[in-house]
Amino acid sequence: MPTSVGLALLGPGNVGAGVVAALRNGAARYAQQVGRPLELRRVLVRDASKPRDGIDAAILTTSIDDVLGDPSVEIVIELMGGEHPAREYIQAALESGRHVVTANKEVMAKCGRELLAIAAQHHVRLLYEASVGGGIPVISPLSRDLLANEITAVTAIINGTTNYMLTGMAQQGTDYAVALAEAQRLGYAEPDPTADVEGIDASYKLAILCGLAFHVAVAPDQVARQGITRLGARDFRYADALGYTIKLLATGRLLDGGVVASVQPTLIAKDEPLAKVDGVLNAVQIEGDLVGRVLFQGRGAGANPTSSAVLADVIDVARDIVAGRTPTDGIELRAIPVHPPADHRSRYYLRVTVQDRPNVLARIAGILGGREISIASVIQFETDDDARTAELVITTHHATGAALDAALAEIRALDVVVEVGNVLAMAG
Repeated sequence: MPTSVGLALLGPGNVGAGVVAALRNGAARYAQQVGRPLELRRVLVRDASKPRDGIDAAILTTSIDDVLGDPSVEIVIELMGGEHPAREYIQAALESGRHVVTANKEVMAKCGRELLAIAAQHHVRLLYEASVGGGIPVISPLSRDLLANEITAVTAIINGTTNYMLTGMAQQGTDYAVALAEAQRLGYAEPDPTADVEGIDASYKLAILCGLAFHVAVAPDQVARQGITRLGARDFRYADALGYTIKLLATGRLLDGGVVASVQPTLIAKDEPLAKVDGVLNAVQIEGDLVGRVLFQGRGAGANPTSSAVLADVIDVARDIVAGRTPTDGIELRAIPVHPPADHRSRYYLRVTVQDRPNVLARIAGILGGREISIASVIQFETDDDARTAELVITTHHATGAALDAALAEIRALDVVVEVGNVLAMAG
């Protein structure tokens, strides 16, 4: 009978170092919770000669074969990030009969269905709570606690970098470039922020959430995506005047026998709970037929919050190992479609710069009406007397993406339209 549960860590970076520190500091508590000590047996690194705080140099290796060839390793913790070689290492670990805990949103979004099937075939578990929302418990509630519900919608703020930037733009009146520079200075944004500001990171996380919430496979490229790079300080001023703020919302919902999934900057009424999620905080709102609306909120990134989620999964698996429990198969996925963006329905905010002359609004309204898009409000916010232009903000009632795209093409072609400055979805 083993005296401990053997762990291997792939990638002792920022989060990995947090996991190592937590294992050391919480050793007695974890042993009591599991029934045996958790012991780190192997750590996969790029450079084994580099000293690692809190890690015995004797367990460092640069070869995955050393990890999978060690019979004392029962749980593999993958914290490498990126799709390759993490995806191949996870599969190899599962096929070797090891349980895997990962924080890898990209791998789980792109290959999760296949890897979970491999885990089931080999009677092991693949857990990934830390892949969405850092320390916020979301995966586990969707996988277990909310199973009695028909989940109808998931609405989330799941990228701390963009939420920090948008909070600054809303509260300080700064433009996008200034907000990005500040986020990079503080280390919230990467030197290349593309994955965050273009919504790629959030689309991976939303694909995972949709699979769990609706029991349907959603690929990241099926998520309609719009980044935040076109947002300006004026959009926040106008939204505020209308009673809204702007957040990068990841939204999935059941609609017309299928699923719609999108990541896009969205106007949210100021009295909505998600409108108050500021800074680097994340939040996930879930709507179910029995539970109603529930909101999970907390720190979505960083070594400690992510380590919390990783180790919760490790403890869960370790308890199964000690108790001799065999994992059960997952939930069968439903064969329902993922609707393309043209089918999505939303209210919209349109910021349009036009020539300041009579009958302009009537022409724009005629185009929208011809596409069955009803106007909810029109406000003229700014005029430029020298250029003889005015800036209109038009809000609409619900319309399809296809109808809006067609109307915008006609509006841009009008000789009285100088620019369609921005087009944003509106929640509700």
